[in-house]
Amino acid sequence: MKLHIKNGRLVDPKNNIDALRDLFIVDGVVAAAGEAPAGFVADRTIDAAGLVVAPGLVDLSARLREPGYEYKATLESEMQAAMQGGVTSLVCPPDTDPVLDEPGLVEMLKHRARSLNQAHVHPLGALTMGLKGRALTEMAELTEAGCIGFAQAEEPVEDTNVLLRALQYAKTFEYTVWLRPQDAHIGRGGIAHAGPLASRLGLAGVPVMSETIALHTIFELVRATGARVHLCRVSSAAGIELVRAAKKEGLPVTCDVGAHHIHMTDADIGFFDSNARVTPPFRGQRDREAIRAGLYDGVIDAICSDHTPVDADEKLLPFGEASPGATGLELLLSLALKWADDYAAGQYRSGGAGAGPLSRALAKVTCDAARVAGLAAGQLAPGAAADIVLFDPAARWTVDAQALASQGKHTPFVGYEMTGQVVVTIVAGRVAYQRKSGPVRG
Repeated sequence: MKLHIKNGRLVDPKNNIDALRDLFIVDGVVAAAGEAPAGFVADRTIDAAGLVVAPGLVDLSARLREPGYEYKATLESEMQAAMQGGVTSLVCPPDTDPVLDEPGLVEMLKHRARSLNQAHVHPLGALTMGLKGRALTEMAELTEAGCIGFAQAEEPVEDTNVLLRALQYAKTFEYTVWLRPQDAHIGRGGIAHAGPLASRLGLAGVPVMSETIALHTIFELVRATGARVHLCRVSSAAGIELVRAAKKEGLPVTCDVGAHHIHMTDADIGFFDSNARVTPPFRGQRDREAIRAGLYDGVIDAICSDHTPVDADEKLLPFGEASPGATGLELLLSLALKWADDYAAGQYRSGGAGAGPLSRALAKVTCDAARVAGLAAGQLAPGAAADIVLFDPAARWTVDAQALASQGKHTPFVGYEMTGQVVVTIVAGRVAYQRKSGPVRG
């Protein structure tokens, strides 16, 4: 099929493009930008006047809840949420039931995802059997089945010797290990950022040192092994400074941050709002500002949705008993754009040079995220897969839980006004989603 997207503002951060430029797609691949290829006759034309045409979003953490947790969400519901959020590639953690620690389970998940013909799903395999932190999984077999890396999800490895062996093995085959830095003991059982607010509310705290101690350990092991580690959802100013120092040293590490942590602090718990119960917990204002600045200066490589749909029965409980997690696939773009708006408003030192705020924000959820995951995605150069999102950067919409496509309806942003709305999502050159009302014609 030949598709012509005309009159749109093409923003491709990977290739430093931000201009009014047509896009031409042939058989699921970008054929050209600007001038039509010789002999090109479109089967369908989309008029994108007033819209931004960008690479489809790449999300580094989206729990799809299959297999095992279908009462929380299904592949059908979460794939539809991805399409409405403009997410065309997503990485899913291994903490399903059963855990993704055997090739057959990975193959089944990928087959189910392909059958829906929507977003590309890239599983992370379990680093240890059952995520129990004892025996290593067969990483080579899991890679052959389709895993792009190995993770422990929210389960820390208590035995440092096990983590050392895992990194040694990963280095041998150049696998990437994805770790969320958290000490196995300090802060265990905590439900909020350890600080004055948690003390006043009587909530068990998770201190920043839980993150920094884990980071020190990880960096020592990386120095010893040379293994590549991606740090998932760093949440504190102190943690970000440690990552900055590690990168300056030349250690092969990358990191991401959850989209909600860019905007929320522990004060947003309010009167025990369980929608604000997330892992890691929202931290203080200083931490939030460090995250925003870290995105600007590049120490934080990517923004992820940290999409974690939770069943209503598990959220409508007292704060301390509610399950952590928030839906995020449909909010990822708008939350990234909100950071771009803050940057444009002069909250950060711009220096007057470099990419504009829109391109910077899109890079964090497209090409930079793809680089972290080792995916051939997140760009629109000729020959690239035609995974594309068209969105209205000026559109304003209010987060309505019941209007979300995700089966998980819980987010701390319910009732917030967002800027930027997805109008069309294209996967492999096929229109997979089109908003019913909007300026698109064709």
